[in-house]
Amino acid sequence: MPYVRISLLKGKPPQYLRALADGIHQAMVECFAVPPADRFQLIHQHEPGEMVFDRDYAGGPRSDDFALVAIQTGRPRTAAAKAALFARMAAILAESPGLAPADLLVVIADGEMDNWSFSHGRQASALSRQELRSC
Repeated sequence: MPYVRISLLKGKPPQYLRALADGIHQAMVECFAVPPADRFQLIHQHEPGEMVFDRDYAGGPRSDDFALVAIQTGRPRTAAAKAALFARMAAILAESPGLAPADLLVVIADGEMDNWSFSHGRQASALSRQELRSC
């Protein structure tokens, strides 16, 4: 159950936000073996001045379309899987909603299952593999 936070400047229409969220999830399904129904995403839209980023650091140039995607996973992925995810996500989002690859920054944080509770106050590490599926 990866958890995804998507941050961008306010002002995009609902269709753009949906395409962004859908594309991110599609890349995770393809590259991280996340089941299609296993989707937990939050979209944070920021007012001008509330999202500060370097327009040229390690890539760029970044525009006001810049999107920061933070993914928290319950188990580590290989470097190859992460590289595939980054490339696939950039390709999908370039197609729809039309996000320039320079405007995409992705951060993945791996975690231990002891740090998660999915529901009912139960620690995820106590759940069976079947219950956990794709963390």
